[in-house]
Amino acid sequence: MDNFFPESDYKIPETSNYMKFVEGENTFRALSSAVIGYEYFNTDNKPIRSKIAFDTIPSDIKKDGTIKHFWAFIVYNYDSKRIQILELTQKVIMKTMQSYIKNPKWGNPREYDFIVTRTGSGLDTEYAIAVNPKAPVEQSILDRFSKMKVDLEALFVNEDPFKVDAE
Repeated sequence: MDNFFPESDYKIPETSNYMKFVEGENTFRALSSAVIGYEYFNTDNKPIRSKIAFDTIPSDIKKDGTIKHFWAFIVYNYDSKRIQILELTQKVIMKTMQSYIKNPKWGNPREYDFIVTRTGSGLDTEYAIAVNPKAPVEQSILDRFSKMKVDLEALFVNEDPFKVDAE
């Protein structure tokens, strides 16, 4: 069975338009600015998002649900070799990214890669965040991105941000 796959490092291709952190290292490059808001999951397990904080606990929030602050932005996921949307709600990742972005020696997150290392699962999940030195993104990635039309604002009306690209 040594030759079952044509390549020894074969992986099942990633097909999702959304980046999820997997166990181990997750390297990405920000390609867009972030949209920022608040979200909860309703009783149908669908995300409900708002640009402003909810004044009260929504009546359709799922049992044991919480309202979370989020950032969503377009990234290049080096592992899957795809342009995807990354939605962050993990405060440790957000605070670390923000510290790099506000630091004048680092600044614009489109100029360097972030490496988020995930360990554990469930309530025992931990994240460590590092960056690679500043370097230009590959032109082929920029070319692919420039041909795409992704509307992050569609997240706020529960539409597919990539639908614009498909039309």
